[in-house]
Amino acid sequence: MRIKADTERCVGAGMCALTAPEVFDQSEEDGTVLLLTEEPAAKDEAAAGRAVQVCPSGALSIV
Repeated sequence: MRIKADTERCVGAGMCALTAPEVFDQSEEDGTVLLLTEEPAAKDEAAAGRAVQVCPSGALSIV
């Protein structure tokens, strides 16, 4: 699994960081998504997939 984050589209809701904190964080500057790893470990894939689904702005995708 590989994750892509579009920081231009991100609204800073933080659902990704709450859902998969091993994969996502938020910028202290503007609250937008910070991708900690493009390729989550196998143990984090389910949470990362949920984070992509719950992102309110559609800024996250699986590629």
